[in-house]
Amino acid sequence: MPSPQQARAQASAITSGKTDPEVGAAPAPTSQLRELFDGPRLSPGQRRIAQYLIEHITEAAFLSITDLAERVGVSQPSVTRFAAAVGFSGYPALREKLQSIALSTLGSAPGTPAEATSNELQAAVDAEIQNLEYLRRDFADPDQVIRMGRELSKSAPLTVLGLRISVSLAEYFAYAARRIHPDVRLVTRGGSVAYDALLQSREAGGTWVLAFDMPRHAQETLTAVRVARSAGLRVALITDLALGPVADEADVTFATGTGSRLVFDSYAAPVVMSAALLQAMTDDDPERTQARLEEYEQVAEQHQFFLKD
Repeated sequence: MPSPQQARAQASAITSGKTDPEVGAAPAPTSQLRELFDGPRLSPGQRRIAQYLIEHITEAAFLSITDLAERVGVSQPSVTRFAAAVGFSGYPALREKLQSIALSTLGSAPGTPAEATSNELQAAVDAEIQNLEYLRRDFADPDQVIRMGRELSKSAPLTVLGLRISVSLAEYFAYAARRIHPDVRLVTRGGSVAYDALLQSREAGGTWVLAFDMPRHAQETLTAVRVARSAGLRVALITDLALGPVADEADVTFATGTGSRLVFDSYAAPVVMSAALLQAMTDDDPERTQARLEEYEQVAEQHQFFLKD
């Protein structure tokens, strides 16, 4: 009889294509903004404008060019050049597009009507529900997740990188990935220790690194990603920023919202994103998955790893 985890692995395969019954729904605001801003090569100042718009879309979409420039800390001509760089005739045309995105966000955000009466803990939960709703809408077309799971599955060894606050997410992913992948290497220390691990992974035949980069974004994460790239490794990134220095270095970026209403951030959406990639890895080689899970269940039973429910 298969274990619950084996049964879930068999039953939860991701289906390619837009199978969501709400296919007609608008993509998540972050996805729409990513489509606007990801194409052109933006200067550092332009990336700051883009990131501000992503983080404050419902407010920033209604700012004048003067107010937006002041909020971001750039000049008005910089905002005009940014609008042109992302394909608009000027700031008014860009703002019109941003307003349409912002209005759709306000109209579809779960829990919005109750926000004014909720306490801070409920507001934090509401924010995470909204992050998960955006991720759900991104998953309407899971092809990128499926492709990335295939690549991670075939990378041997597979390196998982998470430094500082991102350590816990990297540890979760690596712990689960070891159940279904023969060689997973976890890097949670920066500096020369990370460099050694990344170089050794490439020398051993590894092709991919999965990196986690949550706020506050660490300089050593950026450096480690650059080292990985220079060594010939490709980098998949799970982060909260669709744009930024680390995302610029990554080959593939999965941007998911983090909860920032409390003193310390919460990571519901990044954890679900991680679980989706793990599912895609199991789907890539179901025979290996089942064999490894079966072997693990035998060892767990032999050594009594777990309590009997």
